[in-house]
Amino acid sequence: MGNESIYARLIVNPTAGAGKTAKHWPQIKQLLKKIGVRFEHDITEAPGHAIELAKTAVSKGYKFIVSVGGDGTINEVVNGIYDTGSIKDIALGIIGTGTGGDYIRTIGVSRNFQQSCERLLHPDKIIVDLGMVEHTIDGQTKRRIFTNFAGMGFDAEVVKATTKKFKSLGSVPSYLMGLLTTLICYRNREITLKIDGKEESRKICTIIMSNGKYGGGSMFIAPQADIKDGLFDIVIIGDVSKPDLLASLPRIYRGTHLTHPKVTLKRGRVVEIQSKSIAALQADGELLGEVPARFSVLPSALTLLI
Repeated sequence: MGNESIYARLIVNPTAGAGKTAKHWPQIKQLLKKIGVRFEHDITEAPGHAIELAKTAVSKGYKFIVSVGGDGTINEVVNGIYDTGSIKDIALGIIGTGTGGDYIRTIGVSRNFQQSCERLLHPDKIIVDLGMVEHTIDGQTKRRIFTNFAGMGFDAEVVKATTKKFKSLGSVPSYLMGLLTTLICYRNREITLKIDGKEESRKICTIIMSNGKYGGGSMFIAPQADIKDGLFDIVIIGDVSKPDLLASLPRIYRGTHLTHPKVTLKRGRVVEIQSKSIAALQADGELLGEVPARFSVLPSALTLLI
């Protein structure tokens, strides 16, 4: 694609990367103008705002939308595009300025914003799967698209503790405090799991439906995941003890946890989970609510320019 075809709407989240996006945005804007990318931009003002800005960009006829921020910004922009019903007509570019950068690590977008800006002139196109999670809040069914991964159990409780108790500490300290408090308080859950209609009951620590390979800030959760295969890699961490879980955390960062006797990898298109006790639910690191939940793959749903 040549630069003559690019007229983009950028959606910029200044708080992404613990405020680093706001710091780098003047340089990004200057660089894009210098290299000849034609664009307009919007700045998000609150959580959820990027969803509305993406909808507005589509309604104004933009076919190329660029997320400037982290994984949460990408999630919101994609949800906004999806909600318009025009996702097949839109291409998404990404300038990654967030903290974790899990999704861009999978798809191959540089964490160096200068390089990712320059790629916008002559990008490659890939078509990738998305995930959808459906759950109930106050008797109403809610749907949320996720690009990278969703989970229930321990990982969602870490998200809950991080966002509700420690967010003001900054990204890394808040995550570590969330992890520590969850390790102390968490109890494994008795759940019913159905994958493509096949049902089983078991006790688990966490279940993660992965589209991408990384999650939780560079954890190599699903080393074999393929964002184009129409399947989730479903990583089930079974009834592990707290000391075993703590000792196994370095293995999750290396991607060697799949050989652990209490870790199971399955693949599937539709996953349904019910829990006997309250169990939190997250998608792309955002706390959504609680299970029961249904997760489904939307194959070849999103065009990325990378």
